[in-house]
Amino acid sequence: MTTSSLNLLRRVRLGVYVVAIALSVLAVVLVLAAWRDDHTIESDRGVATAEVLSAGRLRSAVAFVTPDGVTHNPRLGVLYPTNLTVGQRIDVEYSKADPDLVRVAGRNASVAIIPAASVIVVVWVIALPTLYYLRRRARRFEAFS
Repeated sequence: MTTSSLNLLRRVRLGVYVVAIALSVLAVVLVLAAWRDDHTIESDRGVATAEVLSAGRLRSAVAFVTPDGVTHNPRLGVLYPTNLTVGQRIDVEYSKADPDLVRVAGRNASVAIIPAASVIVVVWVIALPTLYYLRRRARRFEAFS
């Protein structure tokens, strides 16, 4: 086995580490961003009743009217949109400073923890055996060199 093959194995291992760590960090950042959004909403909270215009697992569109009579339809949808149906009327909490930042009333960043943790677990369930295999392969090549 050549030195270039061994170097390639090391680069692949490094790549697996980088991807696994990056995905884990992104999952944690997602949860932290959700907590930041919740804090922003809590610091200047408004409450309204909204109509669900479209419903999906990851994104749902809503429209609601603030006390000043302005109708808002946040372009990024509502935070924590699970189990909504089109036409449903729901209570929402929004930031008065930024009415496009809106969440379903009674939900918060804690609902993001399980999906983020699941992503981290799956990433490492795939990465660790891959890293183990690559390490064994590299040791085998070193032994035969």
